[in-house]
Amino acid sequence: MSQSGESVQGNFWEQVGGRPTFERLVRSFYEGIKSDPVLLPMYPAEDLEGAIQRLTGFLEQYWGGPGTYSEERGHPRLRQRHMPFKVNPDARDRWLLHMRAALDELKLSPLHDATMWAYLDRAAHAMVNTFDE
Repeated sequence: MSQSGESVQGNFWEQVGGRPTFERLVRSFYEGIKSDPVLLPMYPAEDLEGAIQRLTGFLEQYWGGPGTYSEERGHPRLRQRHMPFKVNPDARDRWLLHMRAALDELKLSPLHDATMWAYLDRAAHAMVNTFDE
């Protein structure tokens, strides 16, 4: 630990490579979304780049990067922001499929990969708001 109490190795965001790593993750994730007939309609076709930037900002803030997401958009309120969409188990599983593929492309250390995946899996399960087909 440093004198200020931080890990001398930095926080998770720094350890995995900062913003470039999260941008790669999210852009790869959206490549999968672009071909998914269930998930694509949930994203703003006219502002896919905006969605990419918002998810990148949210994830990097969550993992210890800059707080730009909250400065620009306020509290994340993930469940509330996803309520207008039908997030059923199929949508959740598709989201996880694309996110797993994107995470695999990063080739993080096993510990970093497992840590990030555990959060993404929990978050995806928490977004389910219906069991209707």
